[in-house]
Amino acid sequence: MNLILYSATALLLMLSFLKDKEKTKNALKKAWKAFENILPQFLVVILLVSLLLSVLDRETIVKIIGKESGLTGIVLAAVVGSITLIPGFIAFPTAALLLEGGAGYMQIGVFISTLMMVGVATLPVEIQYFGKRLARYRNTLAFIFSFIVAYVIGKVLEVVL
Repeated sequence: MNLILYSATALLLMLSFLKDKEKTKNALKKAWKAFENILPQFLVVILLVSLLLSVLDRETIVKIIGKESGLTGIVLAAVVGSITLIPGFIAFPTAALLLEGGAGYMQIGVFISTLMMVGVATLPVEIQYFGKRLARYRNTLAFIFSFIVAYVIGKVLEVVL
C-alpha cells in the first residue's frame, strides 16, 4: 500500500513539475518549511515516549494503562490526555507505540479523544474567544464524550478480538 501511495505522489509531483516548474518549486519549499517547523515537536514527543517505554517495562505500562487497569487506567489516560498539548500527527504514532508497549485500547481511545477534544492548556484562549461558560461547557462535554468513545471502542474490540 505504501508503495502505491509513494508512486502516486511521485507521479503527481512529476506532472506538477512538467505543468509549472516555478509553482512546484515554491510548493516544495513551503512543504519543507512546514516540515522543519513540525520536526522539533515530533522528535521531542517521540523521544519522550521512547524514553518512557525504555524506562517502564511492559508490565508497568500494562499495570498503569493496560486493559486490566480498568476504570483507574481509563481515568488516568483521560486526565493525561486532557492536560497534554500534542498535535494529532504526533499523537497517533505515540498511541501506536503505547499500544505496542501493552496499553489497553479503551485507555488509548480515551487518551486520544481527550487529547484532541479537551484543552486544559488552551482553556484560557478558549475562554477569551468564547467566554468562560461556553468554554467550560464544551470541555466538560468533550471529556464525557471521550469516555463514551472509550466504551464503544472497548465493546467493538471485544466483539472483533
